[in-house]
Amino acid sequence: MAGNTFGNIFRVTTFGESHGKAIGCVIDGVPPNIILSEKDIQPDLDRRQPGQSAVTTARQEKDQVEILSGVLEGRTTGTSLAMIIRNNDQHSADYAAIKDVFRPGHADYTYFKKFGIRDHRGGGRSSGRETAARVAAGAVARKILALEGVRILAYTLSVGDVRAESINYDVIEQNIVRSPDMRQAQAMIARINAVKESGDSIGGIVEGVILGCPAGWGDPVFDKLEARLAYAMLSIGAVKGIEFGAGFAAAAMTGSEHNDTPVIEDTYLKTSNNLAGGIVGGISTGEGIRFRLAVKPTSSIARPQIAAYKDLALQSIQIQGRHDPCLCPRMVPVVEAMAALVLVDALLMQKTVLPS
Repeated sequence: MAGNTFGNIFRVTTFGESHGKAIGCVIDGVPPNIILSEKDIQPDLDRRQPGQSAVTTARQEKDQVEILSGVLEGRTTGTSLAMIIRNNDQHSADYAAIKDVFRPGHADYTYFKKFGIRDHRGGGRSSGRETAARVAAGAVARKILALEGVRILAYTLSVGDVRAESINYDVIEQNIVRSPDMRQAQAMIARINAVKESGDSIGGIVEGVILGCPAGWGDPVFDKLEARLAYAMLSIGAVKGIEFGAGFAAAAMTGSEHNDTPVIEDTYLKTSNNLAGGIVGGISTGEGIRFRLAVKPTSSIARPQIAAYKDLALQSIQIQGRHDPCLCPRMVPVVEAMAALVLVDALLMQKTVLPS
């Protein structure tokens, strides 16, 4: 099946289904002699794993990663790096009643029309469970980027109509919604719990920030850095929109408002407000890269809904299983991972243009 591989030089192929034996990835293009072990990868997987708080799915998975190849005596060999994460807490019986049902908001119908068959157990490859393999690969990319001084972070900017009013990177991992605003985090949790108790779900906005990326990364025309980032972010199942810098607000600005005033800081060219979000002409400016993602509400909800069956009969259903009432908190490490995969590819591409 096409669509399982991402990247140009740093190429990641993921495999596995939500209720299969395991999920995992194979990475080609990992530079040799990078110090790497499972301990470098596990922390990001722990941040993404299910069952971590009251506002996430109750599914219990340890998400223990195993490196199968590509590492010798604690260092990467430059050959294919393979990793696996075994599934241990599948409740496939929860999905038996919907084997022939196309659930509202899910990819059931489109997968069936594409392949003539679909894995009804938790959605198969369309499940968010697939993103664990991306996080594992992203952790490897982050390790390489850290050597260049590049830092990537993301956080829940809003849940429904509750939005962070301040940004403090230090508190993101100190609350279960991963908000940069501790006070508003409590309001976000209350909002999630309210919709959860009513059998519903809620969407939100996740913001991503890339710090320390030097000027010059990215390529013109079709491989613009923001185009690659948008491609990566929109490949995450629940992401329905993306904006950079001023984003859609730029549509209401004049040119004189959006054209940032240049500022010289320590021999570096910067702008007064970074309204472009750190990318101009598809190439990084050296300022912080900032983007925001619109995350839809979780499709699986406990409320009765009208669904279509394979024979196209319409009938009311009530979805069973364990699902996140809001996807934003667990999506944060996925967003960071996908950004890392884009940035490490941009780094390796840049080394072919201007070798150090």
